[in-house]
Amino acid sequence: MRFLKKDDNICLVKNQIKGKDILNGQAKKKFSKKDIFIFVLMAITAVLITFTAVYNKQNFFEVMPLYISLVIALLQSRVNRFASLLGSFNSIVYAVVYFGFKIYGAAFSALLFSFPIQLITFIRWNKNKSGSSTVLRKLGAKKMTLLSVGCAAALGALWIILPLIGSEYVYLDGVTTLLGILIYFLTMFAYIEYPIFMIVNGLLGIALNVQMVKDDPSIWPFLIFSVYSLICIIFAAFEARKLYASQQKQRKGE
Repeated sequence: MRFLKKDDNICLVKNQIKGKDILNGQAKKKFSKKDIFIFVLMAITAVLITFTAVYNKQNFFEVMPLYISLVIALLQSRVNRFASLLGSFNSIVYAVVYFGFKIYGAAFSALLFSFPIQLITFIRWNKNKSGSSTVLRKLGAKKMTLLSVGCAAALGALWIILPLIGSEYVYLDGVTTLLGILIYFLTMFAYIEYPIFMIVNGLLGIALNVQMVKDDPSIWPFLIFSVYSLICIIFAAFEARKLYASQQKQRKGE
């Protein structure tokens, strides 16, 4: 049996300290101030959602998808590919809730577009994964122009169709529905512009919820969540550009 010498003990202690420093550094890197802020914000949002739901004597099923969405928004703020996987299954629950509120545009969007597209998005992102995210790319000027023309035409069609099926908030419902569909495709193909469109849609979503809450207090949990979601999306916009720049730098280095 070999006895440790004094120098060996010193080296052992130094290695232990170094190991702790590495672990502490990894922990700091893994949980930044931004992450801690979002965790705290998520907890506060969950409490407010629960309070307003209980106060308005709402059915738990109506607000259940919001609790799942809290986690999804957190993952989105990190541009994490698993946000789409969780979102695909949560969209089915959302569709049922939207039908109950007579927001038919959002309901059909959740069921017929959100569920399959988010599932496909996860499969694509996972196939081209880069860390916990995916390989990102950028829209060109030509694609952006074609996209704008297509959106204008689709929006006109929605404003004609939605009143026919009884939607109570035609203009905001139409715009948010169209942007939602557009965001799904931009996200699926990993274009870094998708968070920008999500920010616009998030602002309009808040406006829609503010308009609805005047007539229906049960919208309060959704209004509270929409504010939290918007904050997470803003973080996602910065994170996406940061990841894209890092990936481009790596490509040039290769």
